[in-house]
Amino acid sequence: MPVWCCRCSLAGHFRNYSDSETEGEIFNSLVQYFGDSLGRKVKAMPLVEETSLLEDSSVTLPMVIIGNGPSGICLSYMLSGYRPYLSAEAIHPNTILHSKLEEARHLSIVDQNMEGSMLTISFGNWMELPGLKFKDWVSSKRRNLKGDRVMPEEIARYYKHYVNVMGLQKNFRENTYITSVSRLYRDQDDNDGQDRDISTKHLQIEKSKFIKRNWEIRGYQRVADGSHVPFCLFAENVALATGTLDSPAHLEIEGEDFPFVFHSMPEFGAAVSRGRLRGKVDPVLIVGSGLTAADAVLCAYNNNIPVIHAFRRRVTDPSLIFKQLPQKLYPEYHKVYHMMCTQLYSADSSLSDYTSFPEHHVLSFKSDMKCILQSVSGLKKIFKLSAAVVLIGSHPNLSFLKEQGCYLGHNSSQPITCKGNPVEIDAYTYECVKEANLFALGPLVGDNFVRFLKGGALGVTRCLVTRQKKKQHLFVERGGGDGIA
Repeated sequence: MPVWCCRCSLAGHFRNYSDSETEGEIFNSLVQYFGDSLGRKVKAMPLVEETSLLEDSSVTLPMVIIGNGPSGICLSYMLSGYRPYLSAEAIHPNTILHSKLEEARHLSIVDQNMEGSMLTISFGNWMELPGLKFKDWVSSKRRNLKGDRVMPEEIARYYKHYVNVMGLQKNFRENTYITSVSRLYRDQDDNDGQDRDISTKHLQIEKSKFIKRNWEIRGYQRVADGSHVPFCLFAENVALATGTLDSPAHLEIEGEDFPFVFHSMPEFGAAVSRGRLRGKVDPVLIVGSGLTAADAVLCAYNNNIPVIHAFRRRVTDPSLIFKQLPQKLYPEYHKVYHMMCTQLYSADSSLSDYTSFPEHHVLSFKSDMKCILQSVSGLKKIFKLSAAVVLIGSHPNLSFLKEQGCYLGHNSSQPITCKGNPVEIDAYTYECVKEANLFALGPLVGDNFVRFLKGGALGVTRCLVTRQKKKQHLFVERGGGDGIA
């Protein structure tokens, strides 16, 4: 099955967490037991030529994937012909499911009759993509493995190496930005056979008059000389794999646009690396209670930068992510959580290297690099800062879709978010409930851990392969079977 991958503007992040893990569907369970058997490859249909330019609009592609992160890479891998099989040594904890898998061990998981009655979550190497063990790759890069935890930079290099070693380079178009993805319709009364982009209002008035056709994808590619080459492509299917880290959330308060206020960990990390905050007496304010905020705390703390850590929740809040992480696997995050609980601000004491402000929010930032914090009881405090880092979540950038993609969510009146309002999909095909031939996977649908992304890629692949077989069967019946391979 052919696939063409491109990079959406600001997409392609490799790390994202949620406060809680949701129950995985049956595919998420199965993919943990593929093991090395993922390497088998079936014959795939021809891909778009690697050297072809994007302005050729005469070709209708079977699939366009928007996004270059692990979701898009994994889906590209499976649609390129790689097929998952049950590993010989695999024993699934669900005995009924295991017996069903054993019965059809000779078939790939894509080709078996799945039943939707069982739900389970299984364990695996969290950041690993199918067919290339991360442990094997990282051991060839560094000799001393002190533990299972790795740096984000290593994960990024692993994903890049994965694309190369699996021969997926020809699927990807780098430096490509999507500006619009729209559904084309054909008027049943028209005889010219032309597809058109029909307005939503017009479509609602005469819905029965129009036939859904392919997707039109418009955008531009940035070439070597810095210029932008526009393109227009057509596709039967589109997969959204952009992640949800495109647009950092803001507090929406006075002074948040001052240059000393950062909204991402890379921004803050770069400032620390350049020495901008070295030797500063005034503390850095870090806002947020998730793992990214904890990363910022560790970054500042390890560079001898004093920290004020403000967050809205109580330290005993059961939904805090730290309560869901095993302490042995994540000692550094539990160190942060311990400081959050024990190094609380007191009016009777001065600020230390780290001071926790639970149940506080920021009222405003001032031009003289001061901030005003307010407690849940209404008490206000003013502090002089060297910088502020607001890490309270992020939103996907789906500006290339109509209504910013809101109509695809469970609540169509709200923006898409990985926690509160993910894209509503069929649990087994990952097809959007409100838009046929549009698929979504990864954080956009609430699968925030890489080990779950493989289930989404499998679901999409199986759906497309099944539909392709039905089309071929129908074609054979109509054509009498002549000339069909």
